[in-house]
Amino acid sequence: MKSIWSIFKNYIIPIAVGLAIALLIKTYAFSLVKVDGSSMYPNLQNTERVSMIKFLEPKRDNVVVFKAYGVDPRAIDPKILYVKRVIGVPGDTVQYTKSGELLVNNKVVKQDFISKDAQKQGTLQPINKEKTGFDLKSLSKGSEWNSGSVTTVPKGKYFVMGDNREVSNDSRYWGFVPKDKIQGVVKLLPWQNHHEEINR
Repeated sequence: MKSIWSIFKNYIIPIAVGLAIALLIKTYAFSLVKVDGSSMYPNLQNTERVSMIKFLEPKRDNVVVFKAYGVDPRAIDPKILYVKRVIGVPGDTVQYTKSGELLVNNKVVKQDFISKDAQKQGTLQPINKEKTGFDLKSLSKGSEWNSGSVTTVPKGKYFVMGDNREVSNDSRYWGFVPKDKIQGVVKLLPWQNHHEEINR
């Protein structure tokens, strides 16, 4: 009888506690996510695994993971996740000029996490073939948004874009990401490539 209790106390209980702690961490604090696609290239690669911190509040320039189902009309799988960069938080105005400058609340954002070519050619095309620039009002008149003419990011929502602007399927096409869809903020370890561009 004593040996059974000893086994239970020394092995079963520690294993059960360890599994419970691991489950709590995965559910509420931290998990790994696999990047699918090239929308965040060159800062994140297709099939790359990245850390996602679940309790962090999304801020401008953060890279976030969110459930695309119910956000992007073409995302028909309830489990599909998108990885994009936060450009505008609730209350922000977002504007892109024909010269390739991003303005948030009428202030120029450096965007040093992507190339000048991606800032201009990549961002203005294909969403803006005339290369005249855009703002939230002009984007929200598109057929996918169906939300009238908004001029600021609504309360509880975020405007996101991929770093590989030329191919990224993002807020320019389908609108804002509700906060309750965001799963967490991506963070890279110091020795991982492009950690400075991701860990904003």
